Amino acid sequence: MSTVDKLLIKGIRSFDPENKNVITFFKPLTLMVGPNGAGKTTIIECLKLACTGELPPNARSGHSFIHDPKVAGETETKGQIKLRFKTAAGKDVVCIRSFQLTQKNKKMEYKAIESVLQTINPHTSEKVCLSYRCADMDREIPALMGVSKAILENVIFVHQDEANWPLQDPSTLKKKFDDIFSATRYTKALEVIKKLYKEQAQEIKTYNLKLENLQTLKDAAFKLRESISQDQEKTETLKSQMQDLERNMQDVDAKIHHTEVTLKDLRKIQEQISTKTAERSTLFKEQQKQYAALAEENEDTDEELKEWKTKFEERIALLESKISKLEREMNDTEIESTSLKQKIDEYIRETSRLQTEAEVHVSQKNERDSMMQDLFVRHNLGSVPSTPFNNEVALNLASRIISRLTDLEKDLEEKKKSNELEVNVAWDRYTDANDRWKDVEAQKQAKVGIKNGILKRIEEKENERDSFELQISNVNLTHIEDREKNMRIEVERKTNQLAEREFESNIRQKQSELYTIEQQIKALNREKDVMAADSEDRVKLSLKKAELENNKRKHKKIMDEYKDRIRGVLKGRLPSEKDLKKEIAQVLRALGMEFDDLNSKSREAEKEVNMLQMKIQEVNNNLSKHQKDMESRRRFIESKLQALEQQSTNIDSYLQFLDLAKEKRDMQKSKYNIADGMRQMFDPFERVARAHHICPCCERPFSAEEEDDFVKKQRVKAASSAEHIKVLAVESSNADSCFQQLDKLRVVYEEYAKICKETIPLTEKSLNELNEELEQKSQALDDVLGVLAQIKADKDSVEVLVQPVETADRLYQEIHALQKQVDDLEYKLDFRGQGVKSMEEIQLELNTLQNTKDNLHNDLEKLRDEQRYMENDLANIQIRWHTLREEKVKAANTLRDVRKAEEELERLMEEKNQVDLDEKHLAEALGPLSKEKEKLLVEYNNLKARLNREYEEQAEVKRSYQHEVDSLRGLNAKIKVYYDSRKGERLKEVQEKYAMFESQLRSCDARKQEILAELNKSKDLVRNQDQLRRNIEDNLNYRKTKAEVDELTCEIESLEDKILKMGGVSTFEADLVKLAQERDRLLSELNRYRGTMSVYQSNISKNKADLKQAQYKDIDKRYFDQLIQLKTTEMANKDLDKYYSALDKALMRFHSLKMEEINKIIRELWQQTYRGQDIDYISIHSDSEGAGTRSYSYRVLMQTGDAELEMRGRCSAGQKVLASLIIRLALAETFCLNCGILALDEPTTNLDGPNAESLAAALLRIMEDRKGQENFQLIVITHDERFAQLIGQRQHAERYYRVTKDDHQHSIIEAQAIFD
Repeated sequence: MSTVDKLLIKGIRSFDPENKNVITFFKPLTLMVGPNGAGKTTIIECLKLACTGELPPNARSGHSFIHDPKVAGETETKGQIKLRFKTAAGKDVVCIRSFQLTQKNKKMEYKAIESVLQTINPHTSEKVCLSYRCADMDREIPALMGVSKAILENVIFVHQDEANWPLQDPSTLKKKFDDIFSATRYTKALEVIKKLYKEQAQEIKTYNLKLENLQTLKDAAFKLRESISQDQEKTETLKSQMQDLERNMQDVDAKIHHTEVTLKDLRKIQEQISTKTAERSTLFKEQQKQYAALAEENEDTDEELKEWKTKFEERIALLESKISKLEREMNDTEIESTSLKQKIDEYIRETSRLQTEAEVHVSQKNERDSMMQDLFVRHNLGSVPSTPFNNEVALNLASRIISRLTDLEKDLEEKKKSNELEVNVAWDRYTDANDRWKDVEAQKQAKVGIKNGILKRIEEKENERDSFELQISNVNLTHIEDREKNMRIEVERKTNQLAEREFESNIRQKQSELYTIEQQIKALNREKDVMAADSEDRVKLSLKKAELENNKRKHKKIMDEYKDRIRGVLKGRLPSEKDLKKEIAQVLRALGMEFDDLNSKSREAEKEVNMLQMKIQEVNNNLSKHQKDMESRRRFIESKLQALEQQSTNIDSYLQFLDLAKEKRDMQKSKYNIADGMRQMFDPFERVARAHHICPCCERPFSAEEEDDFVKKQRVKAASSAEHIKVLAVESSNADSCFQQLDKLRVVYEEYAKICKETIPLTEKSLNELNEELEQKSQALDDVLGVLAQIKADKDSVEVLVQPVETADRLYQEIHALQKQVDDLEYKLDFRGQGVKSMEEIQLELNTLQNTKDNLHNDLEKLRDEQRYMENDLANIQIRWHTLREEKVKAANTLRDVRKAEEELERLMEEKNQVDLDEKHLAEALGPLSKEKEKLLVEYNNLKARLNREYEEQAEVKRSYQHEVDSLRGLNAKIKVYYDSRKGERLKEVQEKYAMFESQLRSCDARKQEILAELNKSKDLVRNQDQLRRNIEDNLNYRKTKAEVDELTCEIESLEDKILKMGGVSTFEADLVKLAQERDRLLSELNRYRGTMSVYQSNISKNKADLKQAQYKDIDKRYFDQLIQLKTTEMANKDLDKYYSALDKALMRFHSLKMEEINKIIRELWQQTYRGQDIDYISIHSDSEGAGTRSYSYRVLMQTGDAELEMRGRCSAGQKVLASLIIRLALAETFCLNCGILALDEPTTNLDGPNAESLAAALLRIMEDRKGQENFQLIVITHDERFAQLIGQRQHAERYYRVTKDDHQHSIIEAQAIFD
């Protein structure tokens, strides 16, 4: 249920716009006390406005609701209402409404400037603000508070001026109750349902006819679709067969493509072999040619040949360096020569340009001089020296010409001023004449206006005089005086008769007797109430005891049912009923924390297991990869070894093969070196023997024959060793090649050995470690999951107990509260004693006193009726007397008005004659003035035209001279620019530089000839050294070609091995032919299927074309929609009939139950509160306004004895206030289920002391009954200090609020201690 917590008021009515006034609402009572005019009712107005958006009555559209700017001394004041309340759901919400009142020039402007709702986001604990339009806000707040706007306006927050609405006119009462019951919208709903039922019954007949027509079309369309479906099934079958064929064709095409690609690769390899074979053949031939072309095959190594070539080229490099230096110098000289030629060309072009500008400058000077001579001659400016002019003379002449232009401009300006002066003088003469004419014309028109006014007044006065004379003719003044005298005598007589009856004293005596009997009736009623209250308490006691026993049984049942479970949860312990809920909540909280902790641990363990599984997968992948790498390297090495050794070998024998190849290479190289060394010794031995005639080895002397034999042997050995060296060189080369190929495999073999001996064992070791760790982690995860499952089971068992334990705790609290109420009622009944009189005796005495009271009341009414009759008769005679006196005075005034009108007419006629004479004189004076005005206007226009013509002629002379001066200035500017740019001096400078560069160019050409001669000499020296260098280069080229031939031989062998591995070309060509034949067969079968499918598709197209006709379009949907529309309309019509009956019965039942409940509460409250004896109880009576409708009219009735009378117009002001309060309390009790708020503004208005006391007692009883309800709030505003003390007790509130005004007449709210 909703409640209000705080209210802030600022700038509303008499509350200060600069200060905030805050009220905190207490439970169950908030009391506010203060004198009249202090601002108490403003608080109720603010509450109502904040909740409903409705301004208080007579607020003049908000102008009188906001603090007046004139009072505040400002042009604008702002007001704000801020209300914090709890919604029906228990959520805190703050409503803010801000207003502004502005003082304009003639009126004030009211404006609602802000409507905001603030609340707290439960998820983020942040403040959330939502802005609304006023209309949306007015709908939102009642919805949040759980009551309708009508309840808030008419029950909870009711303004003091509208507090008595239950006893207002019937139309107002009906509107209020209809809003409270929300009856209007339900009555309209019944009418709409009935109308819809009739309309839809007619539609059902139409839908049946449409459905029959659509059924016929649907059957025809079904046959066409059936044919289409059959053809489509056959088509789909063919399509699936065609797809199989196409897939087979695609497979065949893929095989063909693969075969073609393989065949293409084989042919490509064959082409590469052919190309490389041809290239090898070419290179081999080139090698043989190079060998044959060698002047001498040098036996030195490549390094020695390159060293010889390097030293040889050092000598060549010196010459080439000199040649390069000379060529660079030659190039620099040519560049310098080209640069000089370009500069000479540039200076030639610049010289020609400057000479042209000089010629143009001379022609401009001549043109200037001739122009100056012409200007001086034509404008008489004086004598001119002979041409050509120098600069000083030209400047002097130009200044004289410009000064002449200045003189012309001054003359033109003076001409303009003199013309303006003459024109202004002529215009002034014309305006003077025109003003004189206007003055006379205005005087004439004024006289005409005065004359018309006088004529109109004369006509009005004549009409007035005629009307007065007509009135006088219809009046008899003597007859009126006689009637007035007779009436005065009658009034005096009636006044004396009324005084003789002494009505006032008799009425006071009857009222005193009536008051005494009413006091006796009140005393008996109080005695009766005491006895009735005793019986009521006994009934209440029995009900409370029954409820107490019922709650105890429920509590015992719950405890017996769940006792064992509670002991199981609490380790065999059963706590007291008071602490049961608390301990179960603690256990649940502890289990929840333990469960969350274990759940997080299990997630972490599961995450670790997943990570280990991923690592194991990764290690397995790496292990398989290493094994594949090892296997691929093994196959590669074995294939290479097999190719080299021409036999199957194992990788383990690689190192043995490598060592053998190395030994073979070293041995062949050693043989070659020995043979080569011996060959190199043969020639020196021969030279030593020839030179010294001794043996080169033992130095034994030779004879001539021995020497010849020795030399012959040496030459034979040298010849045979040359062939042997060539064979040894080839064998050494082959051995070295074999070793190099095996040595290249060393890196692959080392990688293989590393993978085999290190990588794979390490990976397997890591895999084993990870598997062991995975087993450990998996075991730990299983343990955690087992504990988690146990904790979850314990937690679930505790959660199952939460709801029963809460119910048991709630029943325990209710048992304690009911036990306390039972004890209080038993003590209360024991405390009371038995009465002296019985209930029947009291009732008999009450009836007797009531009859006596009724008789006195009837006598009193008769006296008052007789008094009213005589007073009304006297008043009527006095009115007739006053009417006659007024007629007499009116006739005398009319005579006086006739005489006054005739005098006024004579005076007006004299004024008219004088005005006619003045008008005639003014008309005669206008003629001469008009002629003079027109003559001066013509003179002004002629003078203006002549002066303008003269001015334009003089201006044209000045413009012509200005144009010539501008041309002269342009020439002078061009001449000045030429002088300023110093182009003459530049021309001389350019000519001097041209001559200098010509001289430099001739010197540069002579140097070029010298460098060219020295360069040719150096090149001849280089050419003579080429023969020696060519021999060395030929040896190096031969060896390079031989290496390329060997390399191509290896490549050809590698490609032939690749062809052998892939297969032969003939095999792939045979496979290709077979695949092509298979593809042709599949294509033929596919084409046959396509022809069959085209026949089916043509049938489908024809049937679909028939279905596309308008009559078959969407036939199934149309038929289905129509069928659905028919069935849903039939079902909806049945539902409408059911809804109509159900809503009708529910409305009647709801209305009767609510009215019965309201009247029961009203009756109880009236009998408890009202201390008078004239009204037993009151009730609200509702009557249906017509047959078949659910519209009600309402009346407030009072029961007086056996008579039931309408209360409106028959009750006193106090009874009206009390009845309205009780009706509001009953409505709040009935309709405010979600809102426990009730505000009472001045509830004791027009109540006497006893009734005010009984109202306070009733409110105290209500607060006592509701003290267990936390959200009940009673807000009472009163100026009655006695009433405030009666209800303001400490058990209901700690403080109350006093509303007063400060020195500035601003309302202030102060919290004070509650009354003692």
